[in-house]
Amino acid sequence: MRSLAIPGALAALVLAGASPAQAQAPSPEQIRAATAGIDGAAIAANAQGGTENWLSYGLGYDEQRFSKLTSVDRETVGELGLAWSHDMESRRGVEATPIVVDGIMYVTASWSVVHALDAVTGEELWVYDPEVDPETGYKGCCDVVNRGVAIWDGKVFVGAYDGVLHAIDAATGEGLWKVDTVWNHDWSYTITGAPRVIDGKVIIGNGGAEYGARGYVTAYDVETGEQAWRWFTVPGDPGKPFENDAMKMAAETWDPSAKYWEMGGGGTVWDAMAYDPDLGLLYIGVGNGAPWNRDVRSPEGGDNLFLASIVALDAATGEYRWHYQNTPGDTWDFTSTQTIILADIDWQGEARKVLMQAPKNGFFFILDRETGEYLSAEPFAHATWASHYDDEGRPVELVGARPRPGQAVEVTPSAYGAHNWHPMSYSPETGLVYIPAQGVPLTLMPDMERTFNEASANSYGSGNGWNLGFYLNAVAPTGQARGMLIAWDPETQSEAWRREYLYPWNGGTLVTAGGLVFQGASDGRFLAYDAQTGEELWSTTLGVGVIAAPMTWSKDGEQYVTIAAGWGGAYGVQGRHTETVGPGTVFTFKLGGDAQMPEFAVPERELTLLRGVEYDPADIPEGQGLYVANCATCHGTPALGKSGNVPNLGYSDPAMISDLPHVVLSGALTDGGMPSFEGKLSEAQISKIAAFIQGVVDITHPRE
Repeated sequence: MRSLAIPGALAALVLAGASPAQAQAPSPEQIRAATAGIDGAAIAANAQGGTENWLSYGLGYDEQRFSKLTSVDRETVGELGLAWSHDMESRRGVEATPIVVDGIMYVTASWSVVHALDAVTGEELWVYDPEVDPETGYKGCCDVVNRGVAIWDGKVFVGAYDGVLHAIDAATGEGLWKVDTVWNHDWSYTITGAPRVIDGKVIIGNGGAEYGARGYVTAYDVETGEQAWRWFTVPGDPGKPFENDAMKMAAETWDPSAKYWEMGGGGTVWDAMAYDPDLGLLYIGVGNGAPWNRDVRSPEGGDNLFLASIVALDAATGEYRWHYQNTPGDTWDFTSTQTIILADIDWQGEARKVLMQAPKNGFFFILDRETGEYLSAEPFAHATWASHYDDEGRPVELVGARPRPGQAVEVTPSAYGAHNWHPMSYSPETGLVYIPAQGVPLTLMPDMERTFNEASANSYGSGNGWNLGFYLNAVAPTGQARGMLIAWDPETQSEAWRREYLYPWNGGTLVTAGGLVFQGASDGRFLAYDAQTGEELWSTTLGVGVIAAPMTWSKDGEQYVTIAAGWGGAYGVQGRHTETVGPGTVFTFKLGGDAQMPEFAVPERELTLLRGVEYDPADIPEGQGLYVANCATCHGTPALGKSGNVPNLGYSDPAMISDLPHVVLSGALTDGGMPSFEGKLSEAQISKIAAFIQGVVDITHPRE
């Protein structure tokens, strides 16, 4: 662990040459005083009051991401300038929403590293490194990212990528306790989501459904790390006693013939949560099945509860209260782990306490959050799998939407989602929800012969533990990827306005009482729109793609807007739309800010096509199968587009590709997150992968 505390005396020396107008960095004593009183009442009071601070991932427990600050508004937003930037020394994806308490900021970089900063100046106070083993990098589907921390009573909590939950002293960065949240190390569990703290319990879910996992969410005591409760999302072995009545009910919706429990079943809770203090209900979003293909995990069909569902639990005990399944019998990786927003709205002439969600499947859902009653679902994006939802809240699937053996079906939305994890926001003033939407087509072809947890040629990611039950893009999709910002009216279930982007994978949104919507984009811009009309009012170029959501806060009456930038995530691992992919940087803006934008110290590696590697063309077909199984999840297709935050091997040094067996087997690149493939691949197989890489370059980019 790297932990650096800057006591008050040292901070004074550091700032000795600063102008009198600059305040000294807060001392540990001052930080301790500011953070000691953070509890549920403080989180609620801040969200319902002036929102000067940002005390929980979604600002308040309702996850609305609506700030009541108004200094930066439609008239003044053009005066925004950079106040400061901070290099987090990160080269992979940055997805965090910072937490700010009285001018103290806590933000995470890749590999779950926590940075404590003076929010007014950007000065580093301490860094906590959970020391995640880089060998675990391959155990997650979608980059070594982290969405942020939680704070409670002077403690900062972070779920590390390796599945360990850490409690940290908010004042000093000292580790207080840690607990391994992984219940079964035979499967590849990770944590990428931000914890929530409710009544002295820190609550976290895990990722890993692609790898074969049984999903669950767990609550731990904030003082000791002792487990308070755990709720599984899918049933275990039906031959053994069920943990509770909910699991018994769920088991009736699964076909046991394929022994789904040996594959885990899936349903990991890797992101969305919300909480209603008045009802005492915790709402969780449940992920996809393991494997994706229902015909593999549950051959006779069934809804497969509680996959792709919203589930309400008693926050105090973890007991099941109700559920709604967005995608019954999910086979497309249509997770329900996207933002859950709680709001009180007028619904058909009646005031209703509702829950709103725009999950991967492309429909916008409205539920009664007290009872789970289905109210409405309408498409906010193009959907090729279902036409509509019936009065009972079940989708009416289109003919041919579920791929059959030997059939490649192009699906939109795809596993990337019509809306992925990137947070959406809601304004009670405009009545609109602001959705970072997209369309990224994929084709799915059933892989019915797949053996669980064994590498298989041309089975995407199987050499790294992926279990999909599909071949991905065995036939190239015809549709084009694109991105959108959609303002959605939940009361009419219709689009109010939209902004089109050339590319998908744009960042989350923030909406303010100043009438503004802020969003970072994959092309490196940071933008502000009129929340009512969608008119672009301000933009600046950050120089790196943005996937995280912005936030805003104030100190001494001055409003600041902060965004953590750093390209990555599932889409960003393989491709990019800026010249640089990093470093992970925190940018903070204020009216009249005049700081200089940083010049990134690490230049982008020049993309030079791979040439000159000797190979036997006869090795290309086998090399292709091995590459798809072991390399494609991170490195993409050789020489197709720019590399993401992981190099595209079609633009490699010929000497490295010629020596690929040594590179892959030695573990020489472990520090960057690439594991050793010793015992998984032979030198002969790796040489065939090298043949495929050079062969693809030669075919797609022939010499003139």
